[in-house]
Amino acid sequence: MLLSGIFPPITTPFYPDGEVYYKKIESNVERYSRTPVAGIVVQGSTGEAILLSDQERRDVLKAALAAAAPNKVMIAGTGSESAHETLRLTEYAAELGYDTAMIRTPHYYKKQMLPANLLAFYRTVADRSALPIIIYNFPQATGYDIPAEVVIELAGHPNVIGIKESSGDLRKVKQMVEGTRQVKRQATVTESFDAVTPRMLKAAVAESEKQSRELVSIASLAGSESLEQVERRASSPVQDGAAIKPSSSAVTIVGKLKTRQKEVGFQVMVGAAHQLEPSIGMGAVGAILAFACPAPMACYEIHAAFKDGNSALAREKQDRVRLAAQRVVGEFGVPGVKHAMDINGYFGGSSRLPFLPLSGEQKAEIEKLMAGIRS
Repeated sequence: MLLSGIFPPITTPFYPDGEVYYKKIESNVERYSRTPVAGIVVQGSTGEAILLSDQERRDVLKAALAAAAPNKVMIAGTGSESAHETLRLTEYAAELGYDTAMIRTPHYYKKQMLPANLLAFYRTVADRSALPIIIYNFPQATGYDIPAEVVIELAGHPNVIGIKESSGDLRKVKQMVEGTRQVKRQATVTESFDAVTPRMLKAAVAESEKQSRELVSIASLAGSESLEQVERRASSPVQDGAAIKPSSSAVTIVGKLKTRQKEVGFQVMVGAAHQLEPSIGMGAVGAILAFACPAPMACYEIHAAFKDGNSALAREKQDRVRLAAQRVVGEFGVPGVKHAMDINGYFGGSSRLPFLPLSGEQKAEIEKLMAGIRS
């Protein structure tokens, strides 16, 4: 599965009394779906997942997926401290239809989090998970930094497809990219090399079959000749009950979706928006950025400029958001991200305790930092 591009790890909106505001999840996701981000992460650190009950996490996953556009890669944050609980939530995400699971490093028993423990944890989850796995490393929050050597070893597992590396250590990003170059896999993509997931293929087939049934129904009213024409047009090679038409050696048509194969490696993604441009330069394929919650376009433009070969423009766009990304996310955290969202037309709102409301002075600083940054 291709993970290239920008992914906002969406926040969880709350009512003033602290209950989850599901309608605002839906409206935020619908708006992100209209932007050029590659996909959406649900129940990551920015989503305050650790502050939600198990049932709330499940309900948030369900609400967000239902509101998302079908062409966005959907990533479910399913990490827990035990492999058992991680697998339970991952299984639920798979049943809902998520494309992949992002699993943070266990960290509570830090002295016991030796390489052997992490290797066993991720291999067990990857062996049993119906979804491909993305490792999630966020030492600023967990106090545990998974060694690059462990990541490089895990990269050989066929169901471990990438990592979100949020340490901000560019040398580590480079080490992981270089240390996993031997991993070669095939990913299904569109003709324009956007990601295609099994969920998207299933939706394309369902839509094609629906249209075929409608055409047959209409043709049956018009006479046998029209019906025969429709049936000939609908006939195609069938694979697992789905109409799949090979149009050439390079392109396969699934419903109305034209797909091809692209070679990908172990995919390193980063989580620091203020270092996005240099991270991509070192081989990161994309990013899951809290700063993309209030400013998805600004983050996308950095990535797009670099991919277009215009490194000077990418650096220029990086410089425009560097300070805001550092301060809003790094200093003010989730409450700061949510206030920046309110400024840019998304619903941010309040956070749950132990987060405290921002002061008027803090809000004013965020408003100044966000001035002119596109949403």
